[in-house]
Amino acid sequence: MVATLSGDPRALSFWHDSLSPEALRPRAALRVGGDDAAEADVAIVGGGLTGLWTAHHLLEREPGLRIRVLEKEIAGFGASGRNGGWCSALFPASAAALERRHGREAAAGMRRAMIATVDEVGASAESLGIACDYAKAGTVVWARSPVQARAGRAEVEAARTFGTDELEFWEPGDPRLGAGVSRLDGAVFDPACARLHPAKLVRGLADSLERRGALIHEGTAVTGWEPGRVHTEHGAVRAERIVLATEAYTARFRATRRRILPLYSLMVATEPLPAAFFDEIGLPHGRTFSDGRHLLIYGQRTADDRIAFGGRGARYHLGSAIRPEYDRVARVFAHLREALRELFPAIGDPAITHTWGGPIGVPRDWHASVAFDPATGIAAAGGYVGDGLSTTHLAGRTLADLLTGADTELTRLPWVGHRSPDWEVEPLRFLGANAALVATTAADTEERITGRPSLLARLTAGLTGH
Repeated sequence: MVATLSGDPRALSFWHDSLSPEALRPRAALRVGGDDAAEADVAIVGGGLTGLWTAHHLLEREPGLRIRVLEKEIAGFGASGRNGGWCSALFPASAAALERRHGREAAAGMRRAMIATVDEVGASAESLGIACDYAKAGTVVWARSPVQARAGRAEVEAARTFGTDELEFWEPGDPRLGAGVSRLDGAVFDPACARLHPAKLVRGLADSLERRGALIHEGTAVTGWEPGRVHTEHGAVRAERIVLATEAYTARFRATRRRILPLYSLMVATEPLPAAFFDEIGLPHGRTFSDGRHLLIYGQRTADDRIAFGGRGARYHLGSAIRPEYDRVARVFAHLREALRELFPAIGDPAITHTWGGPIGVPRDWHASVAFDPATGIAAAGGYVGDGLSTTHLAGRTLADLLTGADTELTRLPWVGHRSPDWEVEPLRFLGANAALVATTAADTEERITGRPSLLARLTAGLTGH
């Protein structure tokens, strides 16, 4: 049975639109007759990178394992295929927050694992023959005010003291900064980041799993689960081990509705730009970029010389609603276009060829987690707050160890077994999430006016994993 999807997958993002029609070919949906159930050793709910990397690493450990991946749309439909393409060492909870919660040694272990994972993703893609435009040249966070410069220097000093991340502060006049970024007071450079094409990665990974015997059922909506059984609109799957890998879409299930808040992040892509422009702004292939503002922006130079550029600013929707119309907000796209022109005066007025967005998964304490309950056979991972392109690989390796009973360095990392508090009931969730968005926007204005670190940002730091 051919999967029935909710729309043209090419319309999901620039990344999807740049794939070949064959790469987006829908896979067959699950079809089980009557009261029968399909059999599997492991059933994975969600066809994003968490689920697919888990399947990959399970098959590395047990090549004959029977795995079924159940996906409502297509593999890579959600954030795994629509993100900014940053394969970074970022973790939603900062090193300081990890140290406060888990102690210095555990926090350092988490940081080392995240840094190593950047290279692990590239090595895995290469070994599987996935051409996903992976190129590692670090990320630069421009300081565009004295306040941001002071914060950047403090971040580099804190990283030096902590002893894991190899950050540098580039002072004004450093030739690596380039000359095409407006109001430049320096930059923080982090070598632990690579650029890639997320849709090529996730679709290529799905193809590689199929070649090794995993069954991926697209167009198959999961309706619920219990120990040993996953229920879908096309029948059930019986499996001793179940992996829940639904990220923002976790909020759609009654049993997990308050575990994750779906927060929208939106992006634009320009037409291809001249190489001279990228030379002027100091952006070689493989380098991603941001700046020190509180209302997050992020971008990369794509393999075909576009800028793919995104940011927060879209409001949270009452009841954790996720709808296709929320993927595109004209006000936010106009803000992103203006932010690009303000950031790079030399960019002129390039055509914006693609606009898109989607929800990311935010736990109440901004702390990603992995977990496995041997008593029920149910595992889960998520809560990446937009930092999942590399974190999903670490989650997949960790879940594979947990599901196969291995005791490893990964299974002893502090995010294993972490349980975030549930989000508040509505309308408190709606009021709080959108008040935090307003405060973040106001924090940037406050710093521009006062020339001092934002008091608002300090007051809301506990809500953002810092």
